[in-house]
Amino acid sequence: MTFAATVLTLYPEMFPGPLGQSLAGRALGEGLWSLAVRSIRDWATDKHKSVDDTPAGGGPGMVLRADVVAAAVDGVANTTPVIALTPRGAPLTQAKVRSLAAGPGVTLLCGRFEGFDERLFEARAIEQVSIGDYILSGGEVAALVLLDACVRLLPGVMGAASSGVEESFESGLLEHPHYTRPPEWEGLAIPEVLRSGDHAKIAAWRSAQSERDTRLRRPDLWEAYARVHRPLARGKNNNARSGEPEEDT
Repeated sequence: MTFAATVLTLYPEMFPGPLGQSLAGRALGEGLWSLAVRSIRDWATDKHKSVDDTPAGGGPGMVLRADVVAAAVDGVANTTPVIALTPRGAPLTQAKVRSLAAGPGVTLLCGRFEGFDERLFEARAIEQVSIGDYILSGGEVAALVLLDACVRLLPGVMGAASSGVEESFESGLLEHPHYTRPPEWEGLAIPEVLRSGDHAKIAAWRSAQSERDTRLRRPDLWEAYARVHRPLARGKNNNARSGEPEEDT
């Protein structure tokens, strides 16, 4: 079954954009996933093709109209979940990406201006998702991010199956550091263990590095990981919060 992506946007010319290049672009050309892009203005009913209006109660900016956007959603209704890209949504996670990638596809609704009329979400089954705690000009870039994250997990897209597993967030940890040739550069050498040929030691080193970097750089991820995988490490996390590395047990 082909992963079918539909995008509703005011700027259809932004797609496929980077999704037409590299792994995603090759997979699109090979039919491993499909992309349909529609302009929300196609469902506007006045001569000016209006999709927005002033905020009720006053205030700056404009708000996307519920009637026009709902008509667009209804017009492309299919069996895929509908997601609105908005900073008011739940954070996008790798677990959510895996769930979407395992399904039939997704319909993405790109926000603009001050956002959507809230009645849209009361009247339609639309999930709200955010890609981070910052503001973009619109949901198109967020849609590209979400689709790229999904497409790379589709069967046949990545050459090595393990490439998608040994990544940051897949295990709940940040990925370990990477090195390649030359063995020494500007006085900095590749860690000796990586040149030892001892695969067990290399695996242990990489695991320890992942845990260390996660503790120091993303204590929020470490807390969640430790609750499940290393409950005894939670009590020692004060060292990581102060920037002091812990000993691994």
